[in-house]
Amino acid sequence: MSLLSKLRLITVDVTGTLIAYKGHLGDYYCMAAKSAGMPCPDYNRVHEGFKVAYTEMARQYPCFGFAAKMPNIEWWRTCVKNSFVKAGYDYDEETFEKIFRRIYSAFGSSAPYSAFPDAQPFLRWAREKGLIVGIVSNAEYRYKDVILPALGLNQGSEWDFGVFSGIAGVEKPDPRIYKIALEMAGNIAPEEALHIGDSMRKDYTPARSVGMHGLLLDRFKTADAESWRQSGATVLHDLVATQEWLTKNQNEEQKHETVAAQVLNRMSGKLKMGA
Repeated sequence: MSLLSKLRLITVDVTGTLIAYKGHLGDYYCMAAKSAGMPCPDYNRVHEGFKVAYTEMARQYPCFGFAAKMPNIEWWRTCVKNSFVKAGYDYDEETFEKIFRRIYSAFGSSAPYSAFPDAQPFLRWAREKGLIVGIVSNAEYRYKDVILPALGLNQGSEWDFGVFSGIAGVEKPDPRIYKIALEMAGNIAPEEALHIGDSMRKDYTPARSVGMHGLLLDRFKTADAESWRQSGATVLHDLVATQEWLTKNQNEEQKHETVAAQVLNRMSGKLKMGA
């Protein structure tokens, strides 16, 4: 029996799986600084500052401040402020607020992102096959309400439900986020579900730990892909290959069933002749 015939649910990661960042973080920080009459900050320093600031915020206030009931905009205001400070830029409050508003607005739109060309066709194909499609992402509410719809990935036509860490209060790699997805899909059994993502730690391992099937995408030819394969994970290049992989298994099963039926018909005919 093919995997596709066993499935009732497919869950999908977002960034790196369905969409990608367009350009560099520094591009948007530079445009924001210039809009406030300031020179463009150094790209590398800002990028490194952001990575440290984001990691610290995620550790102190996980799920975008969900448990602390911190407003989303305040979480990002602190994160962006710390990003600049760690990069060596300490603007006065009025200047920073102008810069921050521009950055917050940009990353709350589809401007910094692009959907992979195979994302929409794959999600629609899965739903046409009768599968429930869910989003599982470490993201805040703007992904659900603004960004994905603006990129043509809409709830109701491309996906059925979403588990977003900023809304659910649980984030990957916590296996509970996958259990929530199974529940939201209608208490689907884990062996009837497949999760597709691009991280062994955040996607594959926790999904498999709750009993789901797992598949990893290696869109950018990461150095880790070979170790993923060696650990037993199925690794494919994109969602076109994923659809072909699932369809190939189904087609092979159908072919075997057809051959078996032909053999049975021939045997039945011989029995009748013998009678």
